[in-house]
Amino acid sequence: MHRAEAQSAGIGKRRGIRRTVRGAASFGRAAAAAGLTASLAMMAGCGNAYRPVVSAIGAVGPAAQPTKYAIAVSSPSATSNGLMTMVDFSGDTVLVTAELGVNPYYLALNANGTSGYTLNSDKTVTSFDISTSLISSQVLQTTLLAGANPVNLFTTSNTTYIADPGVNAIDQLLGSPPALKQELPVATGFTPVYVVGQQGAPRFYGISQSASGGPGQVEAIENATSLTSSPTISTTLPVGRGPVYGVMTVDDRRAFILNQTDNTVTVINAQTNALDTPVNTIPVGVRPVWADLASGLDELVVLNEGTGTSNGSVTLVNIPLCMATAQPTNPNCDPTNPIDATTFGQVVTTIPVGVNPIMVSVLSDYSRAYVANAGVAGLPCAAVAVPNVSTTCTVSVVNLTTETVTATIPINGHPAWIATANSMPAGKVYVVCKDSQVMTVIETDTDTLYTTIPLQGYGVSVRMTSP
Repeated sequence: MHRAEAQSAGIGKRRGIRRTVRGAASFGRAAAAAGLTASLAMMAGCGNAYRPVVSAIGAVGPAAQPTKYAIAVSSPSATSNGLMTMVDFSGDTVLVTAELGVNPYYLALNANGTSGYTLNSDKTVTSFDISTSLISSQVLQTTLLAGANPVNLFTTSNTTYIADPGVNAIDQLLGSPPALKQELPVATGFTPVYVVGQQGAPRFYGISQSASGGPGQVEAIENATSLTSSPTISTTLPVGRGPVYGVMTVDDRRAFILNQTDNTVTVINAQTNALDTPVNTIPVGVRPVWADLASGLDELVVLNEGTGTSNGSVTLVNIPLCMATAQPTNPNCDPTNPIDATTFGQVVTTIPVGVNPIMVSVLSDYSRAYVANAGVAGLPCAAVAVPNVSTTCTVSVVNLTTETVTATIPINGHPAWIATANSMPAGKVYVVCKDSQVMTVIETDTDTLYTTIPLQGYGVSVRMTSP
């Protein structure tokens, strides 16, 4: 108020001064107006109309985050229905919670991130649309045949494949909800454990272990070309002992099978449907358990479990192919079926990580890999482990450029699954734990714990709708 009064007083004084110089000021304004009129006339004479220039100032702020969701599955108990929790990537808010089958233990999403599927302990399959308006009554259920014991699920645009040791076959299901169409038999003496492939690939591979402990095998499943045709097993190929997992390159040209007992990776040329040449076996670390692709680096990231009570490791393997651009110096390089480059299969390095690592996930910019270390089973998690009393439960951050562990992040629980999502300025890492009812979120710009999200059940799995 004092400032307003002072300003009013000042205005009165200035008005008094204006009265004494009114004539001079009026003369000056008249002269200036005449000059401005002359200038505008000259501009008009050049054929250009004078217009003021207005520059808009754009709003400054962070770029909009892409639409993507974390889909988490949890289970309150062995006899309760599981729950699907859908979390918004950009806002870290729970958008949907829907009821699933009894005690789900495996989650898969289709390649487009529009549908989800779970395997449940009551030998059913639940399927659901990934939608912000989903309700529990829209979750569909499929009951498998008597004796079924599914362990893994892989889905394409129109077909779902299930590795089913209960009936010693790869189950093929069609439609929504998925309905059993046929069982692709696995040879006697082998047990199916996993199906590996890529959306739209001409063939997939069922991975089977030997019941006698000998070398395992893969069954080449020729993809159905339409809803009226049926997939068939075209051949079987030998792999190492104790195969447990596999990945296929995004171009569908190579498949890598992890042999846990042999500590090796078997390489399959998916175009010729045969073991790769000249390199078809790559030695890695102790008990390989999981793998992911760093395609932009032409590297396979293999996670080695170790003994379960000691530190595991990550093995980086070169997997470049001789592409069409190499033809001037290599006339044998066929662009339709490129051969392995000279460094294919070479181990770049092996990097120690935490105790009992179970899963690795590579960011889509190929800068880092995140490893979930479950710690010693049966011991509670602690920041500092005490032998035979407690264990560390962590996420290791592996820099794929420097090939070093750059951070170790404590997790409040034994990790069951890990998933990553890249974005700018910060991506996120999601971890669910089998003895915790929250999902941990890590931000990749700082590689530190960001928040936790309630699940209403113990963590089973988490997947991202897009990388």
